[in-house]
Amino acid sequence: MVLLCVGLLRNSRFCSLSLYLPRNLPVCRRVGLPLKKLHSVSSQISCRVTTNSALLRATQTGSPLSFCASGRTLCFQISPRVTSLLHRPGRVLTQCGHFHTSTPVRALPAPLIWLVFKPLQKLLAIILGRSIRKWWVALPANRRQLFREWAWHRRWHLAAGAGVAMVIVALLLLTHLDESPVTGRTRLLVFSRENYMELAALTSEAYMEEFAELLVPVTDPRHQVVERLVQHLAQRNKDIPEVSDVTWNVHVVQSPNVNAFVLPNGEVFMFTGMLEAVVDVHQLTFILGHEMAHALLGHSAEQASLSHVVDLLSLILLTAIWAVCPRDSLALLGQWVQDKLSQLMFSRPFSRKLEAEADEVGLQLAAKACADVRAGPVFWQQMEIRDQLTGEPTVPEWLSTHPSHRNRFTQLDRLVPQALELRESCVCPALPATDPRAVFSKSVHVLLENAKNQGKAGQEGARKRHLPHSPAPLPAGLPAALLAQTSLLPFSNVDQESKEPVPKVALELDVTPTPAPPEGEGYQNVVQS
Repeated sequence: MVLLCVGLLRNSRFCSLSLYLPRNLPVCRRVGLPLKKLHSVSSQISCRVTTNSALLRATQTGSPLSFCASGRTLCFQISPRVTSLLHRPGRVLTQCGHFHTSTPVRALPAPLIWLVFKPLQKLLAIILGRSIRKWWVALPANRRQLFREWAWHRRWHLAAGAGVAMVIVALLLLTHLDESPVTGRTRLLVFSRENYMELAALTSEAYMEEFAELLVPVTDPRHQVVERLVQHLAQRNKDIPEVSDVTWNVHVVQSPNVNAFVLPNGEVFMFTGMLEAVVDVHQLTFILGHEMAHALLGHSAEQASLSHVVDLLSLILLTAIWAVCPRDSLALLGQWVQDKLSQLMFSRPFSRKLEAEADEVGLQLAAKACADVRAGPVFWQQMEIRDQLTGEPTVPEWLSTHPSHRNRFTQLDRLVPQALELRESCVCPALPATDPRAVFSKSVHVLLENAKNQGKAGQEGARKRHLPHSPAPLPAGLPAALLAQTSLLPFSNVDQESKEPVPKVALELDVTPTPAPPEGEGYQNVVQS
């Protein structure tokens, strides 16, 4: 545009000027004359429209015109005559000019670009460090001594430069601090939420292609129960902007994996293995609240931001390792140690912290949805016993990206009183007196007693035959039972700020817990759980 203005001032005419503007370019008058159709505009310009371009031709009379694109007026006018900087009049448009249109080009999301160039950064650091080592080895002994003396005499200058660089990096990090939406925690965000929304759209398309043949139909009871619970959670937590601004879509995948995840753009993926692991609708509500908490808190962007900063700082250490180690084998070993230390000291502890935060916020979301929050800790007790029964290898917590089942149970059990107060403040129906935690403890006690009695009776082989080596299948009536519990849930119009009583449909969440099983049936019930 600047070049166009300069050309109009320096010359009295321009020929075959081509500009690229968005499609559907409207031509509008500035002096209040009525706007005519694009193919019959009569002023100082006549216009003939083709498929993707508008052909403009000057006339002798008429008022100045301006061109509008995408709701904004371009910074130039076309009139019959104009006075240049030298006060010499001249015709502006003497021949035809074509204004071509083109479709906008979208840039790749910044996180995607970082994921592509992340391996390249390490490769460049390795090449740089190896080149420095070869250069140092090729130096004569006297040159090395001179270089050491030069570095020693200027050690304070080098230290000052390093300090200035650290201050600049710290200031850059301070400019990217942000506040978590629900918890108010200060965090580092190098990538914005908008960037991750674009990446989430690409990721969801990839998952839809991957699970295209495994998706459960929308008429399936398993899909319906997840859909209704997600919509109910979104409705009851609409006071949170990150929840109300997102359209939540549910996809149930036929897979034995005990897993579920939610993308930042609101795409919910639930595996049928997770549906088999829960006992009732309250536990499923807590699981969905946990995964939705990851999305609304922006944990994926936060974790990628920390990983990005740690990787950039690790490049300095990686370069030093390859420059100092005398052989490539030792450098490879040092790189492996550096990578593992980075994971153990930064990545995995931070991931466990985000999981604990999602548990806390997910419990709050479930409480506002009038679920029995006492069922949240029970779920992790069930998962711990399930892993023991199925022979799943136990990984120490400090090596895992998730807290242990026992620690998650302990944290949630500590947060239950606060969640119950929040639930009561949302005018939810009263909970039954029977505590699911007490019911589960009684069931586990019965399980241990049965196992002990069978061992004493010499029925060790029979007991081993009953121990499953894979998750117990979902009882045939459980999806329908869950669907019956949520058949009227998602359409409650209660505003959290109004504090009005919850309609009777929300009472369906308050399912009376199953009483403690008899001694002969406790083992089978716990295994199914």
